[in-house]
Amino acid sequence: MENQDLGKILIIDDNEDLLFAAKMLLKKHAKEVSIEKDPRRIPFLINNNSYDVILLDMNFREDTTSGKEGFHWLKQIKEIDPSAVVILITAFGDVEMAVQALKEGATDFILKPWQNEKLLATLSSAIKLKESYKEVEKLSSRQKQMQSDMKKPYSDIIGQSASMKNIFSIIDKVAQTDANVLILGENGTGKELIARAIHDRSHRNDEIFVGVDMGAITETLFESELFGHKRGAFTDAKDDRAGRFEVADKGTLFLDEIGNLSMPLQSKLLTVLQRREVTRIGTNKAIPVDIRLICATNMHVHEMVMENTFRQDLLYRINTVEIFLPPLRERQDDIPLLANHFLKSYSQKYRKNFEGFKPSAMELLQRYNWPGNIRELQHAIERAIIMAEGDELDSRDFFFLSAKPASEKAPANNTLNLDDMERSTIQRAIDKNGGNISKAAKELGLTRASLYRRLEKYGL
Repeated sequence: MENQDLGKILIIDDNEDLLFAAKMLLKKHAKEVSIEKDPRRIPFLINNNSYDVILLDMNFREDTTSGKEGFHWLKQIKEIDPSAVVILITAFGDVEMAVQALKEGATDFILKPWQNEKLLATLSSAIKLKESYKEVEKLSSRQKQMQSDMKKPYSDIIGQSASMKNIFSIIDKVAQTDANVLILGENGTGKELIARAIHDRSHRNDEIFVGVDMGAITETLFESELFGHKRGAFTDAKDDRAGRFEVADKGTLFLDEIGNLSMPLQSKLLTVLQRREVTRIGTNKAIPVDIRLICATNMHVHEMVMENTFRQDLLYRINTVEIFLPPLRERQDDIPLLANHFLKSYSQKYRKNFEGFKPSAMELLQRYNWPGNIRELQHAIERAIIMAEGDELDSRDFFFLSAKPASEKAPANNTLNLDDMERSTIQRAIDKNGGNISKAAKELGLTRASLYRRLEKYGL
């Protein structure tokens, strides 16, 4: 056992020879060993020091056999420090006394004279228990802090514009209910943040928040992912698996990109939402689920209903309350707040010291159309910070952006100029993918690096 494995130890016994022998043994293995022969000093010691393990004699001079004094002082220690790890020691131990000691809050019980190896092993186990107590306390404190942070008004959502204040008001009203919510808005506007804000302010905030990207789930895996499956139900079903509905039970289920579902999948989803129960693939057993449902999409679902590409009854089911997130170009007052937030965040990440934006840079950011919305702004700030020099960002650090609206960027449809055609195609791919460079590059058949070179070439 390595030096200092046993932390700080306090030994309380009226036998000075025992105290000396124990200290000589344990000081090789502990960070600190304190000894005390007078149990009346226990309250002072516990109140003024922190010990990892306390070794406490059960019998002192006034009562050498019953152990009553030991139980008295054990109770005193636990009242002062409920998480104290106490090992009782006695020369007259028996099974009944050991059981009573454990019921009274002792961690372990050891007879004297002890074997050195036995004492060290007992202390080693006690130290591990103390460390687990500390971890639980740490997690409890962290949870309290998280709950405290959640009480701060929308510290996770940045915005002071009139439209955002209206959204905050809607969240406050809807969060306290179990009403289904549909969040509409372009890619990159922060729909998941709104969903999490609703969950965090609901009576389900102590339960789980489960997010599902419906656009990333294939038709064949839809039922398995959402409703679960039984082992052997299909080729790759090697174990029983709970679906996302089961996992989200008692909590919030967030279905993102719900507008991407095909009509057959919409029908299956509607059935589950109506019945509030799921059946795993390969079984006939219905499992009830209790969830708060929040959905989101960047598609025009009301128009899709008119076109018969989205079920009207499903739309009624998921949008008891509807929240529309405006695009960033309609929230110009929020752009400086968001830009400065990302500036601070990425300056810390990349260990750079930027004081802010020059007027020319902020003017450019507020004129730009932001087809990718907040996500695109975030990426733009990050890229500028990586490449920029000096202590302020200016318009030249955003050379890859154009202040012109997206509608002015596209060349005439009848052009045969190859550069203009390529520029137009790239712009359409970026707009279509909400400013997501990775997705746009994949659709264009280019690498990210190749796409970035073309963006710079065309000033996009």
